[in-house]
Amino acid sequence: MTYANLYEVAGPRGVRRNRVLTGVVALVLLALAYVVYVRFEEKEQWAAAKWAPLLRADVWATFILPGLAGTLAAAVAGVVLAGIFGLVFATARLSEHAWVRVPAAVVVEFFRSVPLLLLIFFAFFGSYALIGVNVSAFAAVVFGLTLYNGSVIAEIIRAGVLSLPRGQREAAYAVGMRKGQVMRLVLLPQALKTMLPALISQFVVLLKDSALGLIVGYDELVDRGLNGIAANFSNVIPAAILIAAIFIVINMALDRLAHRLSRPGTRRPAKPVPAV
Repeated sequence: MTYANLYEVAGPRGVRRNRVLTGVVALVLLALAYVVYVRFEEKEQWAAAKWAPLLRADVWATFILPGLAGTLAAAVAGVVLAGIFGLVFATARLSEHAWVRVPAAVVVEFFRSVPLLLLIFFAFFGSYALIGVNVSAFAAVVFGLTLYNGSVIAEIIRAGVLSLPRGQREAAYAVGMRKGQVMRLVLLPQALKTMLPALISQFVVLLKDSALGLIVGYDELVDRGLNGIAANFSNVIPAAILIAAIFIVINMALDRLAHRLSRPGTRRPAKPVPAV
């Protein structure tokens, strides 16, 4: 199916209308940027004295790089654990046995509904009452990232499996595969490839969600890079712009990776399924 079947191609009038709308939006954005620039200029936010600390090596070594390391550590741990959580519970939700499917659905829907901030709070402040041990801020952040994002990933994978043609499953059964083999060797690999852009997009969300760790005192990029620099140099706006730029660069790199992996030419050919 071609993209032309999905929407009507704009004619000459439609093209002109789209160009006019694009120009209007561009002018509005430029006007907004100008207003922001002027207001910041009035408040001396562009003064060299406020930006000079961001160019110092000791500021990067003390605040920005340790904060970035903390953010990436929590994000990597969260991605790995959330991926495992999502894979396990997606498989459980696709089970034909109600005693497996229903509890898995309850777990997934529960953690999808609870705000991530509450999960982090519960892990950090409720751990002693529950298990008698105070967990670290890092563990609390990873706990929240794993359960919340893992539940979303489980739904993404489940949707990917359900989107596959029924013939895939029927053909696998026809050659004598068991249910577990069909899921492991046929359905899940195809679903993961199909939903790869959506999965990486969720990993981008997970990376940004790690900033909530500042609530429990976790040393991540927003806490160290923004609060730490602003507290020492009184330059909140420049520090916020720098931290936002770092997040944008990382997220753009992940987005480019998602587009690259989603291209058919970049995927490796599927390995032949072993005979049963």
